[in-house]
Amino acid sequence: MKVLIVANNKPGQFSPFVSEQVEALKKLGVEFDFFGVGGKGFNGYLSNLPSLKKKIHVFQPDLLHAHYGLSGMLANLQRTVPVVTTYHGSDIHSRGLNLSMSRITARYSAYNIFVSPWLLELAAYKEDNKCVIPCGVDTTTFTPVERTEARKQLGWNENEQIVLFAGAFDNDVKNSPLAKETVALVPNAKLVELRGYTREQVNLLINAANCLLMTSHREGSPVVIKEAMACGTPIVSVDVGDVKNVVSGVSGCFLSAYDANDIAVNIRQALSFKSKTNGPQRIIEKGLSNEIIAHQILEIYQKVISLPKR
Repeated sequence: MKVLIVANNKPGQFSPFVSEQVEALKKLGVEFDFFGVGGKGFNGYLSNLPSLKKKIHVFQPDLLHAHYGLSGMLANLQRTVPVVTTYHGSDIHSRGLNLSMSRITARYSAYNIFVSPWLLELAAYKEDNKCVIPCGVDTTTFTPVERTEARKQLGWNENEQIVLFAGAFDNDVKNSPLAKETVALVPNAKLVELRGYTREQVNLLINAANCLLMTSHREGSPVVIKEAMACGTPIVSVDVGDVKNVVSGVSGCFLSAYDANDIAVNIRQALSFKSKTNGPQRIIEKGLSNEIIAHQILEIYQKVISLPKR
């Protein structure tokens, strides 16, 4: 089976959750190639159509797997190869034109994957060719490391109270002002930005932190939450995306309102949690590893390519 990934590669590379999902599927015998979408907005994406058709002609895929609604719309502008589209969050929860485009994409895609029940509900897509499959976590990269050892490798002070922010400070969706306001209420706590690191470095950062903090306005199925679970690191998060369902039953994880005082109370609890959480076991029990997710996606691929040719 040959699958062509269609996704934005704006920074010159594909999102880690796309690349890591592909690596897990390769182990199941699927052959992949990538088509990186350049440009902004519908017209920018539309300009990629000739190149996409050329890529399809050369690679001869059995199906296209597009990530995000706008990439799915581009993929569906060719009607030769069936398209599976995964909706990750901003293509739905941003509403407006993005949501309208995603709804059109869903109508033309052979199959649609939503990464959380909330996104599916918001999309209001009623047809049968859909399912909810959360983004998985790469449990070969994200594994527990003792905090002392992780800090030693990073050169961090062993006694600092580190709160790792789940994103870049300048990403408005991540809501860093609330995080900064909150951490200012916690004596001796230091907020560290998660930005510009390799995947291996992110693993060390998560293990070195006392807790991970998420204050996002909107999310789909945030992978960083599952990465923190896989590392056994405590988590403090607002109730956003599928976080509530994912961290359910995980020790050392706390859900908060969008209120600095409430979040600060939970950060203090997380800072006092001295051991690893049971997150690694819950990742397996909840079927959130990339290996398990890959089998579910492979079943969808097989279903789609068995459909009558359009």
